[in-house]
Amino acid sequence: MSTIRNRVVALGATAIAASLVLAGCAATEETTTEETTSAAAGSTGCEAYAAYMGNEGSEVEIYSTIVSPEADLFMESFVEFEDCTGITINWNGSQEFEAQLPVRVAGGTAPDLAVFPQPGLLAAMVATGQMVAAPTDVADSVAVNYTADWKNYGTVDGVFYAAPLGANVKSFVWYSPKTFADNGWAIPTTWDELLALSQTIADTSDVQPWCVGFGSGEATGWVGTDWMEDIMLRTASAETYDKWVSHDIAFNDPAVVTAISEAGKILKNPEFVGDVASIATTTFQDGGAGIVDGSCAMHRQASFIGGILAGDYAATIVTPEDTTVEGGITTFYFPGVSADNKPALGGGEFVGAFADRPEVAAVQHYLTTPEWANAKAALGGWFSANLGLDTANVADPVNAVAVEILQNATTFRFDASDLMPAAVGAGSFWKEMTAWVAEDKSDAAVLDAIEASWPAN
Repeated sequence: MSTIRNRVVALGATAIAASLVLAGCAATEETTTEETTSAAAGSTGCEAYAAYMGNEGSEVEIYSTIVSPEADLFMESFVEFEDCTGITINWNGSQEFEAQLPVRVAGGTAPDLAVFPQPGLLAAMVATGQMVAAPTDVADSVAVNYTADWKNYGTVDGVFYAAPLGANVKSFVWYSPKTFADNGWAIPTTWDELLALSQTIADTSDVQPWCVGFGSGEATGWVGTDWMEDIMLRTASAETYDKWVSHDIAFNDPAVVTAISEAGKILKNPEFVGDVASIATTTFQDGGAGIVDGSCAMHRQASFIGGILAGDYAATIVTPEDTTVEGGITTFYFPGVSADNKPALGGGEFVGAFADRPEVAAVQHYLTTPEWANAKAALGGWFSANLGLDTANVADPVNAVAVEILQNATTFRFDASDLMPAAVGAGSFWKEMTAWVAEDKSDAAVLDAIEASWPAN
């Protein structure tokens, strides 16, 4: 278990003691559970936790990929809940989560709750017959606090099991507000406006419109798959995207042909990206450096690149209004085909249960609420798609934009390559997108090669 448990309890000792006194927990043995629960619910500062009372002295294990220091903030976000309800939450973070969870389930030592980093593993665990469908109040809370797309990712064979937790967003274009302001460039709101802006920059300035890098060691090419996925969500329906992921349409289907053709309008245009072949050998980290020094205008990448550019390239993360900061960078939404078409590409975690106990259900429900989402976000470095999350509690300006994207998204979908068979998603898809730029391999040849690589079973 996480060693933070002792530290959190020590820090909360005074609050716990006060809660116990107010709750009448020092009463005689004749004090009933109902009386104790009623007193705790009425304690100052604990009114919001009344629905979770009656489980004092119980423990709930949460098993996750998330380890310290990130795990420390999760435990900190639970302190008031634990103090008021008497439920102890044991956060068990492991970098071997994906390998060990099936072992634990098969061995009869499944955790109470597991935080699934993607839907595929959730489905595999549901197939074991060991998971517990989410209680009605959890399902109802998710229906109110999240869009339907998020609830669907926690649903297997029509049964809702796992509630959304954290999120990440990939549908970003990074840029320098100062560079844009100095040149009078406006933020585009549609795909055609983005292409027009790229042409304007190429025609009227010494700045390269886009900087791109596919290089990532053995994983070279994943950046290209992200471009394809984001554009596929914009040029095709969500249902078509899903069929692409599941291979219900071929990888060389006309819808995929359209997506790679649109991607090529930027990625294979020397006016926009410079030497196209060099994209394959430019690391994804170096790929964004140009927006810091002003040599390029835009860089499409997920939110995590901000930390890399700040740490390795002396960038400063700013808001769009900070137009005078040298090296200041921020993001705008990677636009859809129309201003009201706002799909979002990203990922997230989902909390599913292996135990049917009231304290487990209580914790699972609490994690779906705006109250917990706001408390967790206020600690920094985290956000979710919870519709009740107030961006005022999200200090990082890029994460705040991500929350707005998620709350306003017309469609949300997971990274397709993460959901495809590994031979494709982390194999031929990466390899062929690299050949597309490095060798000027044709659209048709790339898609045909990926289609041919799809496993027979």
